[in-house]
Amino acid sequence: MSRDNSGGLIILKPKIKFIGFDSMGTRSMATVVYTSSYKIFIDPGVSYAPRRYGLPPHEIELERFNKHLEMIHDEIIDSDIIIISHYHRDHYLYREGEEDYYRGKIVYLKHPTENINHSQRIRAYILLNKMGVKDLVKELKIADGLSYNIDKNLKIVFSNPVPHGEDGTPLGYVIMTLIEADGFRIAHASDVQGPICRKALDKIISWKPNILVMSGPPTYFEGYRIKGEVIDNAIENLLKIMEIEELDTIILDHHLLRDLNFRKRLSRVYVEALIYGKNVLTAAEYMGMEINQLEAKRKELWRGSH
Repeated sequence: MSRDNSGGLIILKPKIKFIGFDSMGTRSMATVVYTSSYKIFIDPGVSYAPRRYGLPPHEIELERFNKHLEMIHDEIIDSDIIIISHYHRDHYLYREGEEDYYRGKIVYLKHPTENINHSQRIRAYILLNKMGVKDLVKELKIADGLSYNIDKNLKIVFSNPVPHGEDGTPLGYVIMTLIEADGFRIAHASDVQGPICRKALDKIISWKPNILVMSGPPTYFEGYRIKGEVIDNAIENLLKIMEIEELDTIILDHHLLRDLNFRKRLSRVYVEALIYGKNVLTAAEYMGMEINQLEAKRKELWRGSH
């Protein structure tokens, strides 16, 4: 916060940088937020689908994965705070040797043993104990449902665990994050998939964010793993989010961008955004890049290789 020449207050909006998202060609929601006093890295992870359309990742996808992983490594080196929303491997660093990237950092993470499914509990144990991250960090703090006043210009608020998609999903729970920095509110909602769950919706509305970064509905699973009415419900929830007066921009990405026809399926959302004067963008568009849905284009990529 500073003053202009007339003495009026100027809000210095935190800078947001998206490193790897599905609109950029990899499975990720790696987000860096620069405030006036801290560099915060939310979900510093990246992966790719081992199979899609019965096909392995194309060489182009693997190249993009390696590029984004290198960028994450570069960005995390001088980050002050790391936030881990859950323990799916596209949301944190877990490979041998990557434990050192946590060294000296303040780390806020999803509780490793409570409100967690079996596979994520094992991954959390490996990260903290076998990789020794709990002994490398400057501070290790549980996120679930807590808030932290970092300094006079920065507060970080975490939701209680919410479902990774639908209520009762076997995929477990995630933690949403609200960063209140320099008078600006940024919400980051990894893997809420819509949001599908009413609990996630209510928390987002109560936070009144200026910018919302969220995994959109997994429309590519519609009629296969997810019923159409579940996607319809997620769309209705998105329309409710549009009514948040303070909200200016919604970044919809991740699961949603695995569908080449995502704009058509969410046409109501884009129409309502125009009516409400909201920006609905992918992470790639926010960063001034072209959308490149490599996973969704995997058939096309492999056809072009022959």
